[in-house]
Amino acid sequence: MELNNNICYSPEVAEAIKNDRPVIALESTIISHGMPYPRNVETAKLCEAAARELGVVPATCAILGGRLCAGLTPEQLEYLGRAGAAVTKASRRDIAVISASRGDGALTVAGTMILASMAGIRVFATGGIGGVHRGAQETMDISADLDELGRTSVAVVCAGAKSILDIGLTLEYLETKGVPVIGYKTSEMPAFYTRSSGFGVDYRMDDPEAIAAAFSEKLRLGIAGGMLVVNPVPEEYSMDKEKIDAVIEAAVEKAKTLGIKGKNITPFLLAEIKDVTGGESLETNIALVLNNVRLASRIAKAMR
Repeated sequence: MELNNNICYSPEVAEAIKNDRPVIALESTIISHGMPYPRNVETAKLCEAAARELGVVPATCAILGGRLCAGLTPEQLEYLGRAGAAVTKASRRDIAVISASRGDGALTVAGTMILASMAGIRVFATGGIGGVHRGAQETMDISADLDELGRTSVAVVCAGAKSILDIGLTLEYLETKGVPVIGYKTSEMPAFYTRSSGFGVDYRMDDPEAIAAAFSEKLRLGIAGGMLVVNPVPEEYSMDKEKIDAVIEAAVEKAKTLGIKGKNITPFLLAEIKDVTGGESLETNIALVLNNVRLASRIAKAMR
């Protein structure tokens, strides 16, 4: 495959794409905005190692010095982790502005999908997608991730929608956008910290090859848009649903009281949940991300 001149590929990623070897995209918002230092950098490196162990090349995506980067060095991962929230959280609306100003951006799910598609990468592993926020009927707070899934042809592997969201409305929105939601070994939409949400998925598939075949057929037919593959958190790391729901409700109310909204709401809620649960949610977060990387790697290999 020919390389895109607008993308700064790492040598490893460039070689893999030119030689049609399997590659998966990884996001950088989880490094700068999703976890505290140094666990964020440790997790980023563990994710890359998990992909390589399965014979897949990881391409962590970010904007650095205005360059759209697919594949980062250990030093760049360290920089993103240490800088944290000082690095702009970058979605579709931000990419061109950050690039033109030679700035730095940690890419969200939507931002990573765009860069991955530009780079020729078709499979992307993340933690959980954004979605329709609770109370969106009044605030209209709906993540750009959902629109991106409806327009950009990348398969996104995640542990469902973050449980801080309105999962029922998120699924309704995805249906409107024509995004197929595939449950890996589950008929139910997982809720990030827990394996269950009470809402069903569109299709259940029990092997990565079937998922790869379905997405490959979507690409062959020229049907634009992504595919959402939901992969429940491993059972041993799944949190008690009633307990985490109560913690989330309290965190949402605290955010309202403090007037926190927009792109700042998710990092605030995740940090609040981590503190209240004594770090248990962070360990769950790390476990589910690694689980998603492994599934995404198997799907990418099956698409070759």
